[in-house]
Amino acid sequence: MAPVEILAVQRAATLQPPPPKGSPHGVALPGTKRDGRSAIYRHWRFQDELLKTLDPSVTTCHEAFEQTAKAAPKRNCLGHRPYHRDTKTFGDYVWQDYETVQRRRKNLGAGIVRLHREAGITEQKYGVGLWCQNRPEWQIVDLACMSQSLFSVSLYDTLGPDTTEYIINHVGMTCVATSLSHITTLLKLKPRLPTLKFIICLDPLSEGERLGESKGEILNAIAQDLDISIYSIQDVEAIGESTPIPYNPPTAEDIVTINYTSGTTGDPKGVVLTHAAAIAAASVSLLVIDKDAGDRLLSFLPLAHIYQRVGEHSALWSGTSIGYFHGNILELADDIKLLRPTVFSAVPRLYNRFGGLIKAATIQQGGVRGALSRRVVSTKLANIKAPEGTATNKHLFYDRIWAKKVSAAIGLDQCVTMVSGAAPLDPSLHQFLRIVFANDFKQGYGLTETYAASMAQLKDDMSSGNCGPPAATHELCLLDVPDMDYLSTDKPHPRGELLIRATSLFREYYKNEKETTKSIDSDGWFHTGDICSVDELGRFKIIDRVKNVLKLAQGEYLSPERIENVILANCSWLQIAYVHGDSHQSFLVAIFGIAPDAFAPFASKLIGKEYSVTDLKTLESVAQEPKVRKAVIKELDKVAKRNKFNSYEKVRDVRLLVDPFTIDNELLTPTLKLKRAQAARKYRHLLDEMYENTLAEDENKPRAKL
Repeated sequence: MAPVEILAVQRAATLQPPPPKGSPHGVALPGTKRDGRSAIYRHWRFQDELLKTLDPSVTTCHEAFEQTAKAAPKRNCLGHRPYHRDTKTFGDYVWQDYETVQRRRKNLGAGIVRLHREAGITEQKYGVGLWCQNRPEWQIVDLACMSQSLFSVSLYDTLGPDTTEYIINHVGMTCVATSLSHITTLLKLKPRLPTLKFIICLDPLSEGERLGESKGEILNAIAQDLDISIYSIQDVEAIGESTPIPYNPPTAEDIVTINYTSGTTGDPKGVVLTHAAAIAAASVSLLVIDKDAGDRLLSFLPLAHIYQRVGEHSALWSGTSIGYFHGNILELADDIKLLRPTVFSAVPRLYNRFGGLIKAATIQQGGVRGALSRRVVSTKLANIKAPEGTATNKHLFYDRIWAKKVSAAIGLDQCVTMVSGAAPLDPSLHQFLRIVFANDFKQGYGLTETYAASMAQLKDDMSSGNCGPPAATHELCLLDVPDMDYLSTDKPHPRGELLIRATSLFREYYKNEKETTKSIDSDGWFHTGDICSVDELGRFKIIDRVKNVLKLAQGEYLSPERIENVILANCSWLQIAYVHGDSHQSFLVAIFGIAPDAFAPFASKLIGKEYSVTDLKTLESVAQEPKVRKAVIKELDKVAKRNKFNSYEKVRDVRLLVDPFTIDNELLTPTLKLKRAQAARKYRHLLDEMYENTLAEDENKPRAKL
């Protein structure tokens, strides 16, 4: 399908070429260095003024969607895989075009306003809750809110009831749009949710049952006693269609969403984000995506998180088709192979998984297949490490006979742009996957407070371990952190806490002036808490956290996340890691989640007995065997040696479990970040056990005579 004729897309294409060979990617502005702080850095093409929008006529997400819907009404917009009850399987993608989504969002927006008026809400701008997994209805509700100058408030799909209650009451929401499975939870919470008046169900409430026996009738009978009403999304659209009201378009400074942080400690903070910030971030997203990236995006990272949301803002502005995963993250490969996305964004945990599976099927194989794979990887690694301007991850012959086939097995053979964000990606894994996919695979960095898009590597930059220069909407600097020996005067590269000013920066933390003032200083700099270095080409690298650093008993500081990422990139039979250190101990211990499909053959070879990848109970039992643990520690020692870990960075003891950290047990955030403090509390008994065992072993070791 030909590209949509949209000014923003055309202008993005003209701004994508990399800087001249040897020129900085991020430029230090002359005369901006201060005592205790580095110079201010900006994107090489936006040194004089930060980007606000790629199209001056588009300043809100409402205008961006309307522009595309008018330019390409029949293009596929939102797709999903329907569930077939007779076969208990999910079918092929079914699509709604831009024109259909435009009509539905207009009617739904009008219907939502009508219901609020009937509930006695006279305000013109208020929040609507969204609580469901990624699906077309999530986006339709969000677009409906925009059409009437309302804003959406995400409720994470697997949040505990206490946090859900907190967010609804903090915003004072009258309405929550949600999936059927969450309605009973909301009804149970209703006595503590005084402002909640009605629920919009995104699933059908009636499927032809006899009078009085439909889900809607049963739920409404319960809800009536709680002074709450339940409507299906189709009901609300019908209300809006029968009593239409015109659009009430938002302004650039109106709120598009209040996005609550994951809340790794304490109550989550409500990040207030405006349409201006959203359009600035979407503009950057379009600059990051290769101009030849095509038109298919897979939506599976939680839309409650800003990382996926900005991707979909830019998709809807550029006429991209968004295909939603079917809901089971363990079967994501099925969705990828069906959709064959041309743009793919993910987090390091998934890329670690890809890397482990691909290595096991290629370079770790024996015979001709393994030999060919190792030859390809060796050759392409040499090409990717060539000097700037000549480095490439493409090979005319090897890509055709090897890389294309390997990437096709995952369903990513048509993917032109790939992005990793939300956490650092192991540099060696980044280069390996660049070789495999032979596309524009870049690492980026962003936060909820910056609408996700703060940095991204430029096209044809084959370096790894950094997040690229400032985004076109950003200016960055580094603040000295003397207590941790990070200084802007450090050689060869300045180091310090990353500070940000941006056209996509959040406005405030909702009803939390104390935290807002604490995070944004008097000069408008947002203090991220991340420690960075910046190289001679103006590319930033995340090297530490101001707060999340371990200090061991001997006084050594280390980053557990770096160690975890290196281990996961090298051990395909592990899929999640928690490396722990206590300040009164001199060594590290760890809890790992095993990857059953890779761990089963690993354990089988070790024990000499075949184990099924589906027999999770047996695998977890085998994982407790001392012989298995010792073998794992031995492998970790090899990884540590290859990656030149210091002695105190080595893991001395481990526990191997099946899914020890999940969103459901509240040890992972919706973006799959580990909640370290909560993990330590939950597994304190295992951590103490490992320390006791290791200390006892050390005590019993033979000592040299004096």
